[in-house]
Amino acid sequence: MQSGNKESFLNISQKSILVLIIALIICSILILKNYIFQPTFLLKKFGEQTIDPEIAFTNNKPTFLEFYAEWCEVCKEMAPKVDDIKNEYSRDMNFVFLNVDNSKWEKYIRNFNVNGIPQINIFDKDANLEITLIGKQEEKTIKESLDNVLNNLEGDSQIQNSEFSIIKDNKNRQSSPRSHG
Repeated sequence: MQSGNKESFLNISQKSILVLIIALIICSILILKNYIFQPTFLLKKFGEQTIDPEIAFTNNKPTFLEFYAEWCEVCKEMAPKVDDIKNEYSRDMNFVFLNVDNSKWEKYIRNFNVNGIPQINIFDKDANLEITLIGKQEEKTIKESLDNVLNNLEGDSQIQNSEFSIIKDNKNRQSSPRSHG
């Protein structure tokens, strides 16, 4: 026969500790959600709120054009800095963000020879390509490049590659803008 008293799976103090741990986990997730998810949300926002490249190239303002992907860890890492730069320079410059996973932008991916992401192309007010930055870039480097274009500093068109995003030639595979090297 069974007794009328059933033993509880957990006693009161164990239940209290378990509830406390669960509460701490939930609070931690809520506190850290901006750090964990903010870059992904920023990249989505960039793509949704971007100006059409054709309009940007014809409105007599310099243009910042970034090729990115939502799955790209370097793109996510740079997103908060790029957002700050966008907020600071948006009065004087167009900001265009093209997701390399969207076939709609294939023409631009080919035209600008995107072979690693993120790739930032900076154009003068006449839509002449002035600077190309490939891979992870420091905020200072991007701002200096924008300032040079905004101040009409003459110079040869330049390309700056980051060692983290260069796609190496490999005869065994074809590289595409959607790949990382």
